Amino acid sequence: MTDKAKAFHALHVKGTPLVLWNVWDAGSAKAVAEAGAKAIATGSWSVAAAQGFADGEALPLEDVLRAARQVVGAVDLPVSVDFEGGYAVAPEEMAENLSALLETGVIGINVEDRIVGGKGLHGIDAHAARLAALRAAADAAGVNLFINARTDVFFQGKDAPPAGDLMAEALERAAAYHAAGASGLFVPGLGDLDLIARMAEEQALPINVMRMGDKVSVETYAQAGVARISHGPGPYLAAMKAVTEAALI
Repeated sequence: MTDKAKAFHALHVKGTPLVLWNVWDAGSAKAVAEAGAKAIATGSWSVAAAQGFADGEALPLEDVLRAARQVVGAVDLPVSVDFEGGYAVAPEEMAENLSALLETGVIGINVEDRIVGGKGLHGIDAHAARLAALRAAADAAGVNLFINARTDVFFQGKDAPPAGDLMAEALERAAAYHAAGASGLFVPGLGDLDLIARMAEEQALPINVMRMGDKVSVETYAQAGVARISHGPGPYLAAMKAVTEAALI
């Protein structure tokens, strides 16, 4: 696990992005691995949908742990799990849940600052405390965990202010999350390449973006300083579309 964690950290290089096709089970993980992937990452939406649940921690935690264990067992690659909000609000409860997840062999997580099941985002200091608790739990377990801190500053719906107006808060959150022990910063919803480049330049964490479709090339994201590209539910939706079309009578 130590070697895989070290390798996963090393894959996050500004301007040379790690491209992740998010998986949802052991079978999809094996398919992505066989395609030549350097690492595997789950997507919470896809994992939940594949088991008949909605996103947003509707999938029971024990099923998340089971899916993680199966994915880790199916591939000989570093595995990162989308852990949503850590299935808790209190830092100590998040840490307890993470300890259970680490037993599956994962070496990375996504954890978001959105209030799962509520409205808005956790306060900056409150979420930094949550991240610090996760870092402490990982250190106690001897795992060099890659904590990909997802901020939903840019992912708050059509009524949110323009992305440019949200940059100050995003940068403040990035600094706080970095100080709390985050390894990377995930900014779903941020599509403006100039603002992505600014995020990559003005804070210390490697930037992860969400790629929807293929309108923006990997090379273009690389030029903006991106270190990681995720595809979220896209692979699952494409696979299910293919199944549906094939099954039409």
